[in-house]
Amino acid sequence: MNPLHTLMRFALCIFLVLLPFTANATSVQVLTIQGAISPASADYLVRGLDKAIKDQVQLVVIELDTPGGLDTSMRDIIKAILASPVPVATYVSPQGARAASAGTYILYASHIAAMAPGTNLGAATPLELAPAGNEPATSDKPGAPPGDARMRKVVHDAAAYIRSLAELRGRNAEWAERAVREAVSLSASEALKLKVVDVVATDLDDLLRQLNGRSIKLNDRTVTLDTMHATIERVMPDWRSRLLAVIGDPGIAYILMLLGIYGLIYEFASPGMLFPGVVGGICLLLGLFAMQVMPISYAGLALMLLGIVLMISEAFVPSFGALGLGGIAAFIIGSVMLIDTDLPGYGLPWMLIVPVAGASALFSFFVASLALRARRRPVVTGAEELVGATGVALEDFEHEGWARIHSERWRVRSKTPIPRGSTIRVRARHDLVLDVEPWQGEEHV
Repeated sequence: MNPLHTLMRFALCIFLVLLPFTANATSVQVLTIQGAISPASADYLVRGLDKAIKDQVQLVVIELDTPGGLDTSMRDIIKAILASPVPVATYVSPQGARAASAGTYILYASHIAAMAPGTNLGAATPLELAPAGNEPATSDKPGAPPGDARMRKVVHDAAAYIRSLAELRGRNAEWAERAVREAVSLSASEALKLKVVDVVATDLDDLLRQLNGRSIKLNDRTVTLDTMHATIERVMPDWRSRLLAVIGDPGIAYILMLLGIYGLIYEFASPGMLFPGVVGGICLLLGLFAMQVMPISYAGLALMLLGIVLMISEAFVPSFGALGLGGIAAFIIGSVMLIDTDLPGYGLPWMLIVPVAGASALFSFFVASLALRARRRPVVTGAEELVGATGVALEDFEHEGWARIHSERWRVRSKTPIPRGSTIRVRARHDLVLDVEPWQGEEHV
């Protein structure tokens, strides 16, 4: 065989083997985050980065538009970016988008920071632990109240965190610290001028053109990007991320928790229904799962539970509406206090609280009235039902004899003589002996 042909065949085999890796090495995966940074968005982005590492892509682009979010979720995202062996470019897009608060930290942590014209970033002062109405956390006055001291610790920690990210990526650390301490913001052009971001690009194609040939330092190696003709793959959230996004919404979590509580109340009021208990248990666990990652005020939660108890008690105690009105007031106040944060996207609107409070009051009164009606209903089964039942004497007797009651033969005793065939009524039961008396009413056997 011709040696040249053999060499060509060998080269062709090598090319076919390496073709998939070559395709992956020239591809770019795009992840999109819109809205508040939450456990759902953190899960989506972390698993998206894992997929990019597995697929061996050359670049991951995070299209970002967020008003901020939870500190824990933000740090999960940043940890994944810092540990990624694949370069990550965070791109604030489209025009009019923003990377406020947590978004600024993510932008600083990325290997490449980019913005579209007409976007902004900054205002990175932490708000998750800030009680409403406190003075700015930057106050260093002697004798400041404990809340201010706590907030100063949080702000100092956040400022040191974003400064370390800025120094790691070689960006403007002074402005980053001002964004935390003074809540300042920048437009895209100003951010480029102050070396806060690396690129200002009109769209994704423009961004990839500008990044072509750029060298990125990744821990112990340097990667040169070839994005001129890169294949773009958009990775959309899967069912798991969408489910987490739904139940992670404060309004949905609030409703799930209430459905769980009322389902269990109905199950306890009417044992054996099963369906309300099963559905209520599932809803309550889902609601508590969502609530555990939010800044919950336990005082607000306690007020909500107290309100439910008071509204149910109204049906049992004649308080002329005092318990019911107090329960509604406690429920509404607790709902307002439930999520203790100023973070955008994590509050409970009045348009949700008021209708839910009204529906909760009606439901509580309904369930309590059902339970009260069941309690007042006469006993129809068991030994207690024999008291008051009527029967027929089977023989003449003066003190003790036999009678048929509920189609059963019972040993009975009476203080007065009872003739055979007469109607008797049960007064009391003592083990297997019934105390009876003559009865002139209608016979029931």
